[in-house]
Amino acid sequence: MDELNIREADRLEVTILIDNYTDMLLTEDTGICRRPQVPFPQILLAEHGLSCLIKVYSGQEEHIVLMDAAVTPACLFSNAEVLKADLGKIEAIVLSHGHPDHFLGLVGLLKLLSKGRDKGVPLFLHPDAFLERRFNIPVIGHPVTLPALDENILKEAGAVPIKSEKALLIADGLIYTTGEVERKTAFEKGFPWAEAKIDGNWVTDPFRDDQGLVVKVKGKGLVIISGCAHAGIINTVEFAKKVAGTDKVHAVIGGFHMTGRLFDPIVQPSIDEMKNIKPDYIVPMHCTGWKAINRFAEEMPEQFVLSTVGTTYIFNENP
Repeated sequence: MDELNIREADRLEVTILIDNYTDMLLTEDTGICRRPQVPFPQILLAEHGLSCLIKVYSGQEEHIVLMDAAVTPACLFSNAEVLKADLGKIEAIVLSHGHPDHFLGLVGLLKLLSKGRDKGVPLFLHPDAFLERRFNIPVIGHPVTLPALDENILKEAGAVPIKSEKALLIADGLIYTTGEVERKTAFEKGFPWAEAKIDGNWVTDPFRDDQGLVVKVKGKGLVIISGCAHAGIINTVEFAKKVAGTDKVHAVIGGFHMTGRLFDPIVQPSIDEMKNIKPDYIVPMHCTGWKAINRFAEEMPEQFVLSTVGTTYIFNENP
């Protein structure tokens, strides 16, 4: 593995523009999170998708990156307006993987961002994000085709795709993508109902494109942001540690993909391994699932933070 020249950030802010869960009455802040103060008739919208606005600072230097673009531009734009989030300052977009609940809002967003930009909008993603995909769920009885990314449409909308299987530095070295995550955890076996068309054949999706974002916060350790963690949230964290060359994990945020009976058997082993990793904070969201989220809350109460749309998580050298 090539060594990355990862810079430490003084401050990291992660604002959840889109997630599955919204609660306008959850207003109590914690040590690391600022809840949205939104008066009626304004309201924050939720959908089965994910989009995170990431701001990272070093001294007077600031970089703004978006991870994923959820499902509907209308939902994304509405929440950004309510939260007074300036999407026009986004320098680059990172796609965690090629599933529609993470990319369907991309084209509308790209058209907005590309106005007045001569060079377009950098879009970091794995080459496999463009695969044809489907769900083959036994109870349905037949495969269900999923919307697929179209590179030409993305380019027409203003994207400059940067495809990589390996970890990449972005935001002038203050953020890195994990790239393709190593699979070493025995119980994290992927999503057997998800299929991809590879070399002309439909196979169980290996999700080689699944990746996360990582920031090394000065004096605190790594903050790891996952999309769905189809590679396994434990695999993702362990690989992020390997790439960064450190074992200290400050926070793990994002989708852990443990929703539904199919994933019930991995909930407890994941919690046990997460306890061994010892993050200071854990913020499961999106596809983690109600049951798994509650189990994390019960077993890691000091580290657990309940996520809601509009919340900003703030990680400082000196909070």
